[in-house]
Amino acid sequence: MASTMTSSYRRVRDHFEPQDISPEDQRRLRGQLEQIDYAAFISNRELIGRTLGQTDMAAFQRLAIAAANARGAWVAEALRLTASGQAVSADQAARLGEMRKVFEELSEAYEGMRRMVERGYLTPPTAQG
Repeated sequence: MASTMTSSYRRVRDHFEPQDISPEDQRRLRGQLEQIDYAAFISNRELIGRTLGQTDMAAFQRLAIAAANARGAWVAEALRLTASGQAVSADQAARLGEMRKVFEELSEAYEGMRRMVERGYLTPPTAQG
């Protein structure tokens, strides 16, 4: 099984890949799979475009700033909790974990939006200037 590492998790590809079929059947299967992939592409492009509308650089920047703020708050809180040299309580660790989760979710949303542009589901935003 092949796997792909993204920013924070591993995606496993488990597509069936037959080895002992004729070249003609392989071509037919590849053609069918291309049709399936194209249908998924069109669906993603239409539905994501309708859901998100036109994106601009400001939208990307707002999401990036939100993720950066969440990362900074998470690390600042960790530093504050450990500054005294005292053990971190379970409640404090839980709060820290929630802050990390906020950062990770915002970061993944940003990466997801970027992938949507890479894959052609969203129109690339034009540079402002």
